[in-house]
Amino acid sequence: MKLVCIECGKSISYDNFSYYCECGGLFDIVQDFHNHDAERLKRLFNERLSERMTPYASGVWRYKELIFPELPEEFIVTKYEGNTGLYTHQLIQDYIGMRKIYLKAQSENPSGSFKDNGMTVAVSHGKSLGYKKFTCTSTGNTSSSLAMYASIGNSDSYIFVPNKDISMNKVLQTIAYGAHVFSIPGTYDDGIEFLEKYSEDLGLYVCNSINPFRIGGQKSIIYEIAQYLNWNLPDWIVVPGGALSNATALGKGLHDLFTLGLIDKLPRIAIIQAEGASPFHQMIDQKMKELIPDGSPYTRASALNIGNPPSWKKAKHALKETNGITASVSDTEILNAKAIIDRSGIGCEPASAATVAGLRKLVDQQKIDKDETALCILTGNILKDTDALKEYHSEDNMVATFKNTLQATSLDYKTIQNYHEC
Repeated sequence: MKLVCIECGKSISYDNFSYYCECGGLFDIVQDFHNHDAERLKRLFNERLSERMTPYASGVWRYKELIFPELPEEFIVTKYEGNTGLYTHQLIQDYIGMRKIYLKAQSENPSGSFKDNGMTVAVSHGKSLGYKKFTCTSTGNTSSSLAMYASIGNSDSYIFVPNKDISMNKVLQTIAYGAHVFSIPGTYDDGIEFLEKYSEDLGLYVCNSINPFRIGGQKSIIYEIAQYLNWNLPDWIVVPGGALSNATALGKGLHDLFTLGLIDKLPRIAIIQAEGASPFHQMIDQKMKELIPDGSPYTRASALNIGNPPSWKKAKHALKETNGITASVSDTEILNAKAIIDRSGIGCEPASAATVAGLRKLVDQQKIDKDETALCILTGNILKDTDALKEYHSEDNMVATFKNTLQATSLDYKTIQNYHEC
């Protein structure tokens, strides 16, 4: 393992840890897989599926050889993350209009989001360096995940949360895990800027996506998908785009699997952003060389409410490697897709539903063929934002939905309404 700057290509040893290179570029983890044998790895990973009460029961540390082989086991902080469900449902396939669609429910992780896959590695790495204080800025999922792992590891967490356009469910979850929470004026991007300036002086280990070990842990999502599908991946992997860490991680994971010969083709990645917070999509769509930050992003899908995603250059590289595409969807499209996912019995938070909304849009636009196959990543639990549920399923919306249902089933709405009032 080594750290390589994505800007200038400078290489340093992984134990000489830094988030940024002297040139200002982010570091990326690069590993040499030439000594690995694909069939041996498959056997090893399959054997670990039956592990219990060891670090390798984790859906992340099962793939330790591909994520952090040098880390001594005594530093691993795990809550047996990963091992999340992979689902199909006719309702969703009909809604999108595709032949075969999988949903990977990262919402089933211990803290309720995909962030656990990366956080277990980041916190474990920080502990190996002797840190006792961990930090992040967050719209919610990162903070609750970090607070949980820091507590498991007998460490402290210091969380910086924007003072508006966030889900209080996630903040309360973070507080319940014992974090020190600070409300900051501004956005997620302002919090990142603060940590970049002061974290070192304050002795804080940063667990946001600028941390390459966070990204490294999230690679396990695509490893697990590939293993569940017997190393035959669908044509498309669809992921929501906020800070863009997940898209970056999945791109790196796909590169690893292809390099190792564990898969024989690279799926294409589709990154979906909310229209109110879509600087990355606009850059790709308009063929710009640089991302122009959005100083006042807003979307009801609060986890996507990021105007200056720190991992945009890495995500752009992932798109290039996989011949990927982007799309943006409205909040209405996101919430309508969420209602379908919820009704299927799987459920998710609004940001997760951007994948289904975006895939539907791309199929309608004939940018993705209905006869292809796709997998949507669901990033957060249905209870992460209960205000969204209240708003969508308000009385007016419920009555309209009820009327439509009755009309579809030829029932008499007035008769049932009178009965209900009685």
